[in-house]
Amino acid sequence: MSAIAGIDEKSLLELYKMPLDKLLAEAKKYNSDTVEFCSLISARTGKCSESCRYCAQSSHYMTDIYTHPLVKIEDVIKTAKEAKENGAVRFAIVTSGRGPSNADMPVMCEMIKEINKLGLKSCASLGLLDEQKTLQFKEAGLVRYHHNINTSRSYHPYITTTHSFQDRIDTINHIKNVGIEICSGVIIGMGESVEQRVEMALNLAEIKPDSIPVNFLTPIEGTPFENYGDKIDEEGILRTLAIIKIANPDSVVRFAGGRKLRLSKENMEKALDYTVNGILIGNYLTTIGIEPKEDIETLKKLGKKLYV
Repeated sequence: MSAIAGIDEKSLLELYKMPLDKLLAEAKKYNSDTVEFCSLISARTGKCSESCRYCAQSSHYMTDIYTHPLVKIEDVIKTAKEAKENGAVRFAIVTSGRGPSNADMPVMCEMIKEINKLGLKSCASLGLLDEQKTLQFKEAGLVRYHHNINTSRSYHPYITTTHSFQDRIDTINHIKNVGIEICSGVIIGMGESVEQRVEMALNLAEIKPDSIPVNFLTPIEGTPFENYGDKIDEEGILRTLAIIKIANPDSVVRFAGGRKLRLSKENMEKALDYTVNGILIGNYLTTIGIEPKEDIETLKKLGKKLYV
């Protein structure tokens, strides 16, 4: 499968603005009847040096979240087993911070090995990487690395000043160069324009991620975006999911954080029917998600199959 011939910013913007039912029908051509579940553990939470304006974990802002250092390997194994029982085929260790320290590497590599032993596909979201650390994760057996672009290249300077869009692309390229799969997505509703939503869909198409997690901003009190709950409506979410799918037909477009707050049940079902074929199940890093059994019931209702 490949994207629409000649897809570019102009044509994708025209698609975004067409009647919603027609746009969703176009996106459905690239969707599948199977939906893949994955899950995660917030292996280290809070006290992050980066200034991402949406994030409860940034040390630049005063937010009321529970913080903790790197968890024990036993905690990762326990949570991974629970995720597998709930239908997940992939499991990620996620840590706050700019990137893993040299001292972190041995235990993180051991976590990856233990996840693989459970018959799950290991994933990790650990921040910026250099070539050496990338190779260490490859040797540990890491299957997929998650590193969001977060937004479009042109809007990125408004999101954070402590690292650049290119820093993120460099990490993604390190991962691709050693043959680890790429999971890279976005957060929508952070004040970006419609044109920038189109731009982010095309930025992702340049990367060709295996998986694209799409988060919907959950405004967190104490962050600069605490009052940004009105920057995108439900129709805008559906339109953005559709153009991401059209621009990236070979990628799994995945529900991630924020859907419980930002989408009605009806529109969640519509997204799954037309544009979304992956779900990050359970709770997220600092916010509450949807019970996996509820997602399974939704898939049954829609006639979708769970990927195993």
